[in-house]
Amino acid sequence: MSDTAYPVSERNKVRRLHERGTYDKAAVHAILDAAMLCHIAYVIDGQPYCTPTAFWREGEHLYWHGSSASRMLRSQKGGVPVCLTVTHLDSLVLARCGFNHSVDYRSAMCFGQARIIDDPEHKARALSSMIDRFYPGRDATLRPSTVQELKATTVIGMAIEQASGKVRAKGVGDEEEDYALPIYAARFPVTQVLGAVEPCPRMPEGVEYPAGLAGFTPGRRLDELMLESYRTTYGDSHD
Repeated sequence: MSDTAYPVSERNKVRRLHERGTYDKAAVHAILDAAMLCHIAYVIDGQPYCTPTAFWREGEHLYWHGSSASRMLRSQKGGVPVCLTVTHLDSLVLARCGFNHSVDYRSAMCFGQARIIDDPEHKARALSSMIDRFYPGRDATLRPSTVQELKATTVIGMAIEQASGKVRAKGVGDEEEDYALPIYAARFPVTQVLGAVEPCPRMPEGVEYPAGLAGFTPGRRLDELMLESYRTTYGDSHD
C-alpha cells in the first residue's frame, strides 16, 4: 500500500464514469471524516445485510459499535469481510433531458476484514475516542461508563485494505445542442444543517454550555462541522 493512494484491484476499481473516481488517501479520508453515519455491507450464511451505524476513523483503521446482542456483531467475532460506504448528497440536478438528470455527491467505499475489539483497554479507549471524535474534549467531562455498559457494547475495528472515492460536482450537464431548448434546468444545493439547540429540561441550573461545542451553532453544515471536529481531535496526524 502506497503512502498516498490505496491499491487498485477489481474489488475497488471505479468502473462507471471512472474519471470521477479517486484512490488518493487524503481525498477518501476527507469524505469519511465529513460523515457521522455509514452503511456496512456483509454476508451471513449467504444472506446479504447492510447496517447503518455511526463510525469514526483513526489513521488507516475504521471503528463502529453496537449492541452485544447484534447478530451481525456476533458473527464478526472471528472477522468477516465487509464493505463500508459513506455518501454525501450535495445537490439535485435538473437537466433538459431525463437521461441527464442527476445528483452531485461525494462517496467513499472501503474494504477490509472487520473484527471485534476484545481487549478491554483498547475497547474503552476506542469508545472514548468515538465521543471526542464527534464532540472534541467531551469524554473527560462525562460520567465514566460502568462495567455493565461497556460489556453491553461491542466495538468493531477494520483496517482499510482498499478504498475508492467518487465525486460528482458539475451541476447541470446537458448535451451541447440542448442548452438552447426552452426547458427549465437548475441545481438545487442540498445540505444537512444543525437546528436550534434544545437543552435537556431536567438539566440542573447553572450548567454552562461546553466550550468544546462552540462550533455547534444553528445553521452550521454538519459535514463541515464533522471535519472540524475530526481535525480538532486528531490534527493532521491521522491523514
